[in-house]
Formats: sequence, C-alpha cells, structure tokens
Amino acid sequence: MENPRDMAEHTPRSERKRRDSFGMFDGYDSCSEDSSSSSSSEDSEDEVPSIPASLPIIKNNGQVYTYPDGKAGMATCEMCGMVGVRDAFYSKTKRFCSVSCSRSYSSNSKKASILARLQGKPPTKKAKVLQKQPLMAKLAAYAQYQANQQNQAKSKSVVPVEGFDWGQYICSNNLVGAPVSCFKHVPMGMCWGDIAEGVRVEVLNSDTNLSTKVYWVAGIVKLAGFKALLRYEGFDNDSSKDFWRNLCIPEIHPVGWCASSGKPLVPPKSIHHKYSNWKAFLVKRLTGAKTLPPDFATKVQENMQFPFKKLMRVEVVDKSHLCRTRVALVEQVIGGRLRLVYEESQDGNDDFWCHMYSPLIHSIGWSRSIGHRFKRSEVTKKIEGQMDAPSQLFLKVKDVDQSGEWFKDGMKLEAIDPLNLSAICVATVRKVLADGFLMIGIDGSEAADGSDWFCYHSASPSIFPVGFCEINNIELTPPRGYTKLPFKWFDYLRDMGSIAAPVKLFNKEVPNHGFRVGMKLEAVDLMEPRLVCVATVTRIVHRLLRIHFDGWEDEYDQWVDCESPDLYPVGWCQLTGYQLQPPATQTTREAPPNVSKQKKKTAQYKGQKKKRKIPVGRRPIGLVGPLRRRSFSGDDEQTPPHYLSHFSGSGRPPTSGVEHDRSLNSEASLQLKEEPPEMDEFTFSQGISDQESNGSGSYYIRQEP
Repeated sequence: MENPRDMAEHTPRSERKRRDSFGMFDGYDSCSEDSSSSSSSEDSEDEVPSIPASLPIIKNNGQVYTYPDGKAGMATCEMCGMVGVRDAFYSKTKRFCSVSCSRSYSSNSKKASILARLQGKPPTKKAKVLQKQPLMAKLAAYAQYQANQQNQAKSKSVVPVEGFDWGQYICSNNLVGAPVSCFKHVPMGMCWGDIAEGVRVEVLNSDTNLSTKVYWVAGIVKLAGFKALLRYEGFDNDSSKDFWRNLCIPEIHPVGWCASSGKPLVPPKSIHHKYSNWKAFLVKRLTGAKTLPPDFATKVQENMQFPFKKLMRVEVVDKSHLCRTRVALVEQVIGGRLRLVYEESQDGNDDFWCHMYSPLIHSIGWSRSIGHRFKRSEVTKKIEGQMDAPSQLFLKVKDVDQSGEWFKDGMKLEAIDPLNLSAICVATVRKVLADGFLMIGIDGSEAADGSDWFCYHSASPSIFPVGFCEINNIELTPPRGYTKLPFKWFDYLRDMGSIAAPVKLFNKEVPNHGFRVGMKLEAVDLMEPRLVCVATVTRIVHRLLRIHFDGWEDEYDQWVDCESPDLYPVGWCQLTGYQLQPPATQTTREAPPNVSKQKKKTAQYKGQKKKRKIPVGRRPIGLVGPLRRRSFSGDDEQTPPHYLSHFSGSGRPPTSGVEHDRSLNSEASLQLKEEPPEMDEFTFSQGISDQESNGSGSYYIRQEP
C-alpha cells in the first residue's frame, strides 16, 4: 500500500489543503504532519502491556500519538478511514477495523459508489478511497453518533444531582478543595495517582454549531476533589469558556480516546480562527503532556462496586440506647453509605445511616464475642433473601495486648462526646470489654442506667489522655455541675479519688493525611447522619480535624478524625448520586437574638440551645425517655437523601423548609466554658505537645522524664 506521505507529495496543493479542512474529524491521524498506515508498522504483541503507576505521557512517534505505553501504535482502516488502536484492528495485517470493512474493500464498485455519494457526483474509475480518508471518517463518525443516539433513547435517561454548584462556590470565593488522595475510603481514593493541574483530557466540545457530538482537548486549570476546572486547548489565558466537570463521570476521557473510538476532534468555534494548522498545534501542545490512564473509566466503575448488598444483616448501635447494639438490615447502599433498617421496624422508618467502614457496625455475633450489651430481636420470621454480612466486610480494628498494663474501670480520660461532637469532654472508663473495646461515659451527664455509655476501641482517635485539650489549646468541657472553674485535672482527680489512664495506652499514630486549614469537602452531619453537607476544615490538631458546616454557627462544628469514613471530597455526592446539603443562608435559618459575630462563651450552663430552621430535611437530636440523656436522631422519613446519578438507582429528595429544634434538653445539655483555663504553677498534664500539624509523627504528647 502506498504511504500517505508519498501520496501527499504527488497530490496537488489544493487537494492537500482541502483534506486538511476536515482535519480534526479524522481523530489523531489528522493532527500530525506525518501520518502512517498500519502496513508501515510492525505487528505488535498480543499481550496487553501493563499500565504504568504514574500518569501516561502523550508521545509523538512519527505517527500521531502512540498509546500511553509507547508500544501499541495507531492504525487507520483502509476502508472507512477510522483511526484506532492497532491491536484492536481486524486481521494479522491490521489493515481494517472490522470484518465488514475487510470484505467491503474487495469491491471496487462499492468503494467508488460510497465516495461518489460523499462527493455528490457519479462515480468514476479514478475515485480512490484512501485519497478521501477524512470524508470517510466524517461519515463513520456521524454513523456512530446516530447509533449512540438510538442507544441513549432506549436506555433510561441520566438525571444529575442538581442544586448546589461547587464550581461557582469555589471560584467566587477562591476556595481550595481537599484532594481525593486524602480520602482513602472513597472511590478512586487509593488510585488517584498524579492527577493534578496541567493534565489533559478529551471532553465534549460545547463551543460549536455542529449538530453532531464533537470533542476537543482540555487541560485541568484547577482541581477540587473529584471536580476539575477545565479549559479548552487554544484558549491560553482566556478563561471565558472555562467549565467545571467531575473527572469520574463517563464524559471525561484520556487523550487518545477519540482516536481509538473514531470520534471527531473539532476546535471550539471561538478560537477556530487562531490557527490555520490545528494538527501541528495539538502535536506541539500535547507531546510530553500527561493524561489520564487509559483504564481510568474502568477503574471508576470497579471502585463504584460495593460489597454490602440489600438484606444483609449486621449489628449496629441502637440510636436510642447507645450502650447496646441491635440487628439491622441493609436497605440501601449509596456510594458505600448504608441505610440500615432495624430488624424490628414495622414500617421500615426506624433506620440509621452510616458508612460501611463505620466503627458503629459489626458482624452478627460481635456483641456476644466482646461482652457488649445487645438487644435481641423478637422477629422470628425472616425475609426471603436475608443473610448475615460476611465478617471480612467490616472494618478491622487494631490488635491489642490486654494482659499487661491496661485500662481499668474508673480511669479518667478525655473523649469526643458522641452526642455533641463539637465538644471534647471529661470522661470515664465504665467497663473494659474484650478485643480492646471500652465503654465510655461522659462525666456529669450520664443516665442512671448507663444507657448512654458509648463503645470506643482503645485505639480510637476519638479518645485522648488527660491533659490533651490543655496542651493543644482546645476547650475541654467540664462535667455538668462541677463548680471548681476553671477546670483543673489535678483538682478533679483528687476530688474524685480517680486516676488518669496511662498515656501509652492511647493511639499514637498521626498519618500524613494532607488536609489543610480552609480546605472544602463534603461531610456527614453526624448528629443527623443521613445528611451530607458542604463543609470546611477550620482547625487541625495532628490527626484531629475541626469540621465547620458552611452557613451555620460554630457551635454546630464537629471534631472528626482525618481518616473518618464520614468525610468526602468535593464532587462525591454528584458521583454517587447522594444529595448534597448546600450552605445555610440567612433565609434558611433563624438569626439568634442578641448574638454577636463572635460566639459568646459563658461558664454557666445555658440549658436549651437556640433554634434554627433546618433546610432540606435537617433534623434535631432529642430525648428518648426520661432516663436517657440523649440519643442519635431518629428520622421520621425513610427517604434517602439522593438523586439519580451515573451509578445509582432512583430516589427522591427529602422534604425541606420545616423548623426543627436541634437543641438538647436543658438538663442534658453540655456547654463550653467562658475562657480556656489559665496555666498555673502545677497542672495535671502528662507532657508537652508539639505544635498543631498534619504531618506524620510519633504522637502529640511526650512524657516528661
């Protein structure tokens, strides 16, 4: 077969110019000054090359661009002109993209008639297919487009998660989103790799008058979680056509996808006049640039598969009695988050939301194995299809040795209050269980029957040694009714006749998590765990993050571990189909009377907290009976907060606009002190803290000699 370069030398200049006018319709074969047919390249190996760990680099190998591994080249079908990966072509010679093209090529009359129809004139004997390759590719691309349209019409339409616009929110306020690599539990969290600003992708070209779908290359200008601000190649410093896209949706492709799929590349109409030779422009811009791995979309699909299935049975904390667990059934799985319905629920409304890696759920039999309180189910008839969730699906806890020095009943410590996550409180070990688990009670506000004791593992990042808050300048919530203020641990331990839990028994690991103050993310409101909200990291104390819900007062902030499965990157809700709660505004919440911008602190317990209107179904926490201090909120609605997405099933949004009271009962409420305690000559601290940081280190407290 004659080489296209040799053909170009014998083709009149006007003919070459005419072919170039169709340039980008021919995939990457038209983007290079040097094109080569499949006959000029050697047969590649049948074995699929391994994918490199880092991002692929686009190369110019005398053809157009090789595939990212640098081995498998491109080929052009000698019948239809479609450009694709050579190994995917038909026959040993790789001259045709399919069996039909191979057979059709043998008929000269058929080739001539096709060309004649494209040219709008009767066929002649001089007509040659290879001379009109771009026109054939245009026809093939249009045929492919028509087929895609028909397939889309048959399939159910995709409805994206609507409402809050992360892109506008980030750009208008010049915000920064936490990178996906900070969230190991989310899809692509472990394989996000080197995706960063400057990476090139192929996306739909929305700046065109063509009726068919065409594509163009765009570069990442700004990255925020899963979402990227993209700019079409050729716009340079012009941001007028910039647009935000979620990199994990099916419409984002690595460079080379159009070539392998036979999709047309067309420059945006706004800049079409800037260059006369767009082929040379792309070669210059893209050679050596990074793009997504060729299997990126496949990895996204694989990461969107979750092991928990509907009707699996688990043990989960009883939201009305925190000291015990109950059996619940998985009702729904969205992005790894589970909607669990307690087995004894009559109408299916008694539910609880948590992530599949949450420390609140366990395999059937867990409670008995460690000595945890458990409410037996009175349901005797099982639903068809029920099964116990396999134990390997649950989060594994750290193995501990309880034979030596260990926690004992009555030891004092500091702990995040599970029912008031903005507070770190004075707490007591109430019971030592097996496998390193502890029952913890919040001093001064415990129920008489211990129904609000909470189970923490000894390695939990939510419990701290005595003195942690003082050393790290965090306000410690003293026991309710304790009058010796400001609170001093030394005095309290002496008054109570108690001892502090040894520092060495606590979790000392501080991972290099990557979070920074000011980063935006999507976070679960753990006081209403079915809601995922727009949030900000406002403080970092080693591995502990202070999460602020945008638009709400600081008193609703929550202390969360950096590896919490209830934190997600920007764009997670859109990817999974979970509804995102937007920031509250003045019209969606009540302005508290006589409250200045600076949160007023008082040493006295106020009783009930102020009310606020709850947008989009935010619900309060409340009391459940006279003996219970507080409980996790129970939902009156069973509707999961999500819409349709590319990967989720149907759903409807929760109701909104109802005023709720998120406050605690006056006798159950924990409030913060007026001022942090002043340092005196002797305090019962265990050592000196390093500065606040997010870097890896041995621990935040070191023992004094």
